[in-house]
Amino acid sequence: MTHLCLPDSLYFVGIDVAKDKLDLARSDAGEILATSNDPDGIGKIVDSLRPKPPAMIVIESTGGLERPLLEALLDADLPVALVNPRNVRHFAVGLGILAKSDPIDARVLVEFAKRANPRLSEKRSANQVELDALITCRRQLAQLRATQLNRRSSTTSRAAIRTIDAVLKTLNREIEKLNKKIRALIESDDDFDSIDKLLRSVPGVGAVVSATLLAELTELGSTDHRSVSALVGVAPYDQDSGKMKGHRSIYGGRASVRSALYMAAVTAMRCNPVIKAFAQRLQKLGKASKVQIVACMRKLLGFLNVMVRDRLTWEQLSVVKALAN
Repeated sequence: MTHLCLPDSLYFVGIDVAKDKLDLARSDAGEILATSNDPDGIGKIVDSLRPKPPAMIVIESTGGLERPLLEALLDADLPVALVNPRNVRHFAVGLGILAKSDPIDARVLVEFAKRANPRLSEKRSANQVELDALITCRRQLAQLRATQLNRRSSTTSRAAIRTIDAVLKTLNREIEKLNKKIRALIESDDDFDSIDKLLRSVPGVGAVVSATLLAELTELGSTDHRSVSALVGVAPYDQDSGKMKGHRSIYGGRASVRSALYMAAVTAMRCNPVIKAFAQRLQKLGKASKVQIVACMRKLLGFLNVMVRDRLTWEQLSVVKALAN
């Protein structure tokens, strides 16, 4: 963890986001600015920060409630970082701050901005925002469909089965509509379309996986392998203490991207010659099934990261050809 060396004139901001209210704390002021979480309140916050921009603004991810504020801050070219609330809570406990309220949380975010130096968010295009929304909606409907299928298999009531079938029919129809909208949006955007073609050239990566990566892993191709593995949550972390050597395990990351990558890796272990050979080597070494799958996920992600970075298809990737020999 590094500290930013900044002039005394610069300051840090933390904004706690609730459904109806925003609480803003500054490192150069003791009072809390409380506004409504609506266009007027967000406008007041932007206007208060624009004349003298802070070194960094930190807000927590709150299931979408933070998006209007985040987009407004980015539109105003203000430096803002969107952070995981779990990390902030662990940070607060580490500082001995056990109490929790909106003003306290805002002040904790100020300290997090000063000490943790989180990654700044980047402004997203309108197509990026729309694709993210479509992918999120599709994933939620797919989860609901899985729930209904499980419920159908566990009931014997004919009336209940008829109702569940009607719900499933509607869900299938809406998911198919979303699939078409997602595909049309990707094909209408030159950047999306070119990256999508690269990703789908990999055996095991289909349309849903490619669209998920486009929408929810925008860092793909612009960061190193270790960083992108940590973002997805497939980077192994040590569990050692003294003479005790624990098993390395993965932790955190973006669950939705990791789930999509899991499906791609499982498929690739069957039909992708490079990933299949890699998995077989791990199996011969006696690695557990879960270890094999996670390692294949990480290997596949590394290939995808290089391909997007260098704009190479699967066939053009010299690393793949070298590993295949």
